[in-house]
Amino acid sequence: MDDIKIRDYIINNFKDDDVDTIRRAIDESIEEMDEVTLPGMGVFFEIIWKESNEDEKNKILETLKKRFQNKTD
Repeated sequence: MDDIKIRDYIINNFKDDDVDTIRRAIDESIEEMDEVTLPGMGVFFEIIWKESNEDEKNKILETLKKRFQNKTD
């Protein structure tokens, strides 16, 4: 995997999956709290961020800010 960029690897890994499979991967990653999946989640977030308009980005930022301020794990 040295020659493959992590972004390309993640994207290629999911490119043929349907939305249910992608959702399961996200849900399982969050439920398991496995730090190995963090790079993949970062790639997902990067894609979402790049594809979001300013209103969507502001909503994401407000959600993050609220969660950081109310951390209750």
